[in-house]
Amino acid sequence: MDLNDIIDHLRTVARSVGAEISSPFFYLQFGIILIAAGIAFAANAALQGRIDKGTLASRWPLPLQHLAAVLFESFSTVVFAILVIAARIAMYHSTWPSRSYMLVVAAKLAVAWLIIRLMTSVIRNATLVKVVSLTAWVMAALSVINQLEPAADALDSVSIVLGGLTLTPLLVIKLGLILIAALWFTNVASNFAESRINQSTDLTPSIQVLLVKMIRMGLMIIAIAVALSAVGINLSALAVFSGAVGVGIGIGLQKIVANFISGIILLADKSVKPGDLVTIGDSSGRISAMKTRYISVAAGDGREFLIPNEDLVTQKVTNWTYTDKNTLVKVIFATNYESDPRRVCQLAIEIGGSAPRAIKSKPPNCILTEFGETGMKFSLNFWIADPDGMDNVKSEVMLSLWEAFKREGIKVPYQVRELRIRGGALPVDTTVEVSN
Repeated sequence: MDLNDIIDHLRTVARSVGAEISSPFFYLQFGIILIAAGIAFAANAALQGRIDKGTLASRWPLPLQHLAAVLFESFSTVVFAILVIAARIAMYHSTWPSRSYMLVVAAKLAVAWLIIRLMTSVIRNATLVKVVSLTAWVMAALSVINQLEPAADALDSVSIVLGGLTLTPLLVIKLGLILIAALWFTNVASNFAESRINQSTDLTPSIQVLLVKMIRMGLMIIAIAVALSAVGINLSALAVFSGAVGVGIGIGLQKIVANFISGIILLADKSVKPGDLVTIGDSSGRISAMKTRYISVAAGDGREFLIPNEDLVTQKVTNWTYTDKNTLVKVIFATNYESDPRRVCQLAIEIGGSAPRAIKSKPPNCILTEFGETGMKFSLNFWIADPDGMDNVKSEVMLSLWEAFKREGIKVPYQVRELRIRGGALPVDTTVEVSN
């Protein structure tokens, strides 16, 4: 269809619409449609205020519950369709069928919208539901008024040639719709596979994440290839873009590709996995998720650090649970020189061994590490089964040490300074002790 054919078709449609508008039955049908819409909205408002959606059809089978929920949400459309169909039947038997053409169109569009709402209700993505619903309804509207094929011909009459690939608006629309459907099916299939893989107790968490990523990527590639083939695009025609993609990866996408490859390496070598407690630079926490580009580290205080995968490969990473979750806790403290160091070590060992989370099979030990300027320095070492909450454990042990020292008369040293003030209010060479 060339431009002249399109113009002639538009003129024909304009004349048909003009003849329809000049008829008094047009205004009659238009009034009936407005009245039906008003009644439908009023009925929907009354229903929404009296019936609880949560208890609607609660004892029915699940498919019927789903159908009832969709009809409840689209009750105004249901009432509108029933009223318009009833008016169409009445006019069909009282006058010429052509005089109720608008009612037929309105009824078909209402029924089409109900069918579309029912079919898209299984999609959980709200944006995808809107796109699919609007596209399907526009196609249904064009089909009802017998303009679908002329519209398709008009969209197919304009083309752009890129290398060996010819693109038309119709081809792009078809590709988009098929690609949306294929990716939605891919998402459903990958989610099902992920749930089955996560239920397997024979696979480690890192292997589970790796398998899920491989399945998602593989299904996505297959979906794109199927969508391209479905609209008649030969994959070899896309070779002209391979050079541009390669240049783009070399110039601006190297970080994205590096993070993706790093993520695959991390999952393959099992150096980190979901649930590990790690320290990366100044960030510490437990790995909550491993994505294609980054890992999520939950700090335990509501924050989550999103760390690029490349950083885990190129930087120093402390994995507290790599091979063993048992963690050594060190508590550094000091006493004055009047204290008995052996008695201090004995008290520290008793307190460390009595800590609620201390591992009983690994007895604690306390060593004298240094004779400092102000006192003796000790190190109490004991093991706990999990590094989570290690600071809380250290705090409880230090509080117990403080209570034991007060009970035993053991003093913690503090620094003393001497200030010599010459002149002023104080006598010359007066010594003042100041404690920090």
